[in-house]
Amino acid sequence: MIDSHECPRCRKEMNPGYRPDYGYGQVRREEWASGKPERSFWFGLKTRDLERLPVVTYRCPGCGYLESYARPE
Repeated sequence: MIDSHECPRCRKEMNPGYRPDYGYGQVRREEWASGKPERSFWFGLKTRDLERLPVVTYRCPGCGYLESYARPE
């Protein structure tokens, strides 16, 4: 995992974080899923058999630029 990121716009050190994913009474970490989105019969999207990876998002404290990566932890 990359420990330090420099903002490509203003060259300041970026801070790691995550973007919350809000759903029916719960808050989870955003994930990346392989393939095209396919609607579920009941609600939302099918994700059961897809490769899924957590997303880490880096934010620049200077300009607010966001950069996200999906990789295994």
